[in-house]
Amino acid sequence: SEPETKSSKSKSKKKENACPASMFAAGGDKDKDKGKDKNKDKKKKTGKFFFLSHIQEERPPSPDIEFDSLEEFVLQPAQQGVTVKCKMTRDKRGMDKGLYPTYYLHLDNEKKVFLLAGRKRKKSTTSNYLISIDPTDLSRGGENFIGKLRSNMMGTKFTVFDNALHPDRALPDMSNARQELAAIIYETNVLGIKGPRRLTVIIPGMGKDSERVPIRPRSDNNGLLMKFQNRKMDNLIELHNKTPTWNDDTASHVLNFNGRVTQASIKNFQIIHSKDEAYIVMQFGRVADDAFTLDYSYPMCAVQAFAIALSSFDGKITCE
Repeated sequence: SEPETKSSKSKSKKKENACPASMFAAGGDKDKDKGKDKNKDKKKKTGKFFFLSHIQEERPPSPDIEFDSLEEFVLQPAQQGVTVKCKMTRDKRGMDKGLYPTYYLHLDNEKKVFLLAGRKRKKSTTSNYLISIDPTDLSRGGENFIGKLRSNMMGTKFTVFDNALHPDRALPDMSNARQELAAIIYETNVLGIKGPRRLTVIIPGMGKDSERVPIRPRSDNNGLLMKFQNRKMDNLIELHNKTPTWNDDTASHVLNFNGRVTQASIKNFQIIHSKDEAYIVMQFGRVADDAFTLDYSYPMCAVQAFAIALSSFDGKITCE
């Protein structure tokens, strides 16, 4: 992260309190080709490792957030104008000498309210993470199962599901079928020659009442990843990670996390909409060896943000 000037502080504050509902409203894909070649000819800075530089700052805590039902809260979009600030920790103890660590998400304030836990399934042909609202129960059949993250064979594309029924077991009208909450695509980047990681996030658009448009495909051929591939973006929102800037003094790529990130890491990122790069939909970054901050804003929910963060830990041979 980089220090802010007085002018940038006032601008960022206005942006944080802004109501960007129109950017995330469900509808057609009018801007699908806009900005496609925007960065095509930009000069790239390459090297063996890519880190986002940082400075030590005080980490602002999360605002007080209260809710009656944890299950409902983690699936609800953040309130407009509110940034939900969380802390994510990684516990390498237990399963297979740290090969299958458990990840926990808490609100980053004095109360440290638990939100979610996640762990990679051991017996699975592809990377498959279970997400639970109980830190002690991460079983697929448990009543606290809230969602899952599933990758393709290469570990470059991920889909996030809620806890409803598989389409094969759902009603004919699909009313009780599982929803796809997000798709995450990492651009192939062998040996890091293209620079820092690049990722695209596809999420459902928002309806008039600020409720997520349900995406319940009958098969993977009609899921978020395939819709994105075929550019069928009706009722979908396309997000990207913010491109870091190159700093010649530190010989590294830099992003401004406003004190929320204190250690350099290839996993540090910010998710934005192309229409307003100052509005941070989500940001994630390291603050200690096994501790990270995760902040998200409207229209993202805790499960979506947590799953995106989990995808960043998964091995990606063709993306580093």
